[in-house]
Amino acid sequence: MLPKVSVIVPVYNVEKYLRQCLDSIVCQTLENIEIICVNDGSTDNSYTILKEYANKDSRIQIIDKDNSGYGHSMNLGIQRSTGEYIGIVESDDFAKPEMFEVLYNIATSHDLDVARCLFSTFKQRDGSIKKIDASDIKSNVLINPQNDLSLFFQWPSVWANIYKRSFIQQHNLKFLETPGASYQDTAFSFKVYACAQKFMLVPEPLIYYRIHEGSSIKSKNKAFCICDEFEEIITFCRNNSLYEKLKFIICYLQYKTYKWNYNRLEMPYRYLFLLYWSKQIKKNKYIYSKINPYFTFKDLKKIQAIKLIPLLYKYCKRL
Repeated sequence: MLPKVSVIVPVYNVEKYLRQCLDSIVCQTLENIEIICVNDGSTDNSYTILKEYANKDSRIQIIDKDNSGYGHSMNLGIQRSTGEYIGIVESDDFAKPEMFEVLYNIATSHDLDVARCLFSTFKQRDGSIKKIDASDIKSNVLINPQNDLSLFFQWPSVWANIYKRSFIQQHNLKFLETPGASYQDTAFSFKVYACAQKFMLVPEPLIYYRIHEGSSIKSKNKAFCICDEFEEIITFCRNNSLYEKLKFIICYLQYKTYKWNYNRLEMPYRYLFLLYWSKQIKKNKYIYSKINPYFTFKDLKKIQAIKLIPLLYKYCKRL
């Protein structure tokens, strides 16, 4: 009998948290699952821990490979999966025991492309927990993302969802495989909602997202990898005749995400990123304007500053 859910666990140097993650998966109340752990060239004891758990639980499979990044790990896991649905638990996070049973039951009851739950943040520093709400999305209501675009404004959080495997295959949905890059859930999440037709949100938080100590970005490659994600979104939408419908949302999300990225950068990457951002706005000035229904007046003032005098943006942040 095929598994009901394939749970993909991307692993890279997480020996400190891996046991808690794996314990939360092997103890799921939904027992008919397969657990696909993709070891991305870990240099700590992560692979040893994986082998220990695999020796005890036949549901666990290990893919061991050289380090090639999160996107490649996720795509390998998707290719290997055989379950009716696919779930994700990142190896420093942990799930409630009922997570996959709750999501699978609601997904199969409504033949969903995507079933989603709320989640809680877990701050590593002090162990504090905070529930994250999706206030703009109704729970326990069947939603068609083709008609209700509110889904695009959620956190990407690909690990809060399960996805029908046939849906992923039908639309050839993959993670961007940029070596060493970050934020590779951004484009994947957008592509999922751009293609899905049946979605439902479960109102309970069923997974814990671990927040580590914040750190600034000190690498040029890391500074610009979020740009690769939006290039992937645009390319995918153009290739699938979705761009005209979604161009204003793409532009707005790009603006919001680039603001977030800018705040994590150190000099000189902040200034280099602003110059790149300014060129992007000039290139797409039609949708980076008041014609875009998602921008507020304050947004437009900041956009003008970035476009014309990028260094002025840091002063506009107080507006």
